[in-house]
Amino acid sequence: MMSSCTGSAPGDNATAIARPGTAGVGDRLFPALGNGGYDVVHYGLTLSYVPETNRLKGTAVITARATQNLSRFNLDLSGLRVRAATVQGAKAQVTRRDDELSVTPATTVRNGELFKTVVTYDGTPRTLVGDDGGMEGWIETDDGSTALGQPTGSTTWFPGNHHPSDKATYDITVTVPKDEDGDPYDVVSNGKLITEVDKGETVTRRWRTEEPMASYLAHISVGYFEIHKGRIDDLPFYVAIDPDESAGAAKVPDLVPEIVRWASARFGPYPFSSTGAIVDHLPGLGYALETQTKPYFGKAPDEALLVHELAHQWFGNSVTPSTWKDMWLSEGLATYAEWLWEEERGGRNADEIFEDFYDGTDSESEGIWAFPPADPPSGRRVSDPPVYGRGAMVVHKVREAVGEETFFDILRTWNRRHRHGNADTRQFIALCEDKSGKDLSELFGIWLFNEKKPSRM
Repeated sequence: MMSSCTGSAPGDNATAIARPGTAGVGDRLFPALGNGGYDVVHYGLTLSYVPETNRLKGTAVITARATQNLSRFNLDLSGLRVRAATVQGAKAQVTRRDDELSVTPATTVRNGELFKTVVTYDGTPRTLVGDDGGMEGWIETDDGSTALGQPTGSTTWFPGNHHPSDKATYDITVTVPKDEDGDPYDVVSNGKLITEVDKGETVTRRWRTEEPMASYLAHISVGYFEIHKGRIDDLPFYVAIDPDESAGAAKVPDLVPEIVRWASARFGPYPFSSTGAIVDHLPGLGYALETQTKPYFGKAPDEALLVHELAHQWFGNSVTPSTWKDMWLSEGLATYAEWLWEEERGGRNADEIFEDFYDGTDSESEGIWAFPPADPPSGRRVSDPPVYGRGAMVVHKVREAVGEETFFDILRTWNRRHRHGNADTRQFIALCEDKSGKDLSELFGIWLFNEKKPSRM
């Protein structure tokens, strides 16, 4: 993970001074997110949730490796009451300031040590509302709830190191009561369903994510769903559709395999051990989210949106931006996947789509010149149009400059080289220049970093 605190030199663990890990990793757009001094390896989240009261009880077992001698470290958590915490089985002191938990272990955690922190907590999880009215965090639906994490919403339902640079594997176990008719609520999360236990009045489901995942991609949906399961060759898929959206989403269970096969042929092998989608009934949400292995939709998606969110499984989920300002690598490439899909399905070709964005006639082109895609002015604008549409225009310019064969080689190499890791803008530019043998500084300078709308070139 990124850390603004450096660890002690090898062999100095016994004598190096222990000091607190930083609160925040120094991300310009979200300075309070993430924490220094450790790298999370695994989250074991055991949750109990009652939809009727919207009450959540949780135990988070966080396994991490120290990257320095730690006298104290921080966890991000928004709302919810912490009841107790232990580190390596011993009671730890916990203090709180806003969304930061400071955990002081009974003894120093040594640099390189794998250590386990257990936090028990409860309360009514928060819904976060942005300046534009957009919702994230824990959101109640008409028959349950959903947890959406981008960019900060994951902090509302579990404590952790909530920056994209610190990825981990997950086990998410959720217990929910049956309703008044004795019917169980469904619980859908990332990865594979490992166990489902009916205890009479409650049902417990355990989901496992075997590949590293950024916390903003962690997800839970509780409600009633029609479940469609199958396989794409050897890859299992799991599609959950709210009955209120079943008519509009009727094609989704067939489109998911089609899109995954299509994307695999262009971007490289599908990077995870399962796939799917969740179509909920939350029509006022206003966006979809690329939650890992099963992108989330608040209503039935059209083909382009389904392509976009599934393309994120390569661009954004497996290869995750190192910092939030690198988010154009996720959104620009996923948007360009839409262009490729339309081009190959008999719609506009990518040149025509580019022109429609440039002259403002495409319905998604409004606002794309507000700022350079690789330099959002603030965290609240990290999902604004330049990151998407102008980001895709940068990708198209690369395709024009390097040619078809080299372009798709770049995409496949990008996904292979950084599989399940993090990468940044500098690395993408270097790969494009290395594969093409060309100096592309002028191209990226004009289309990616320039403040103003470029002249045609």
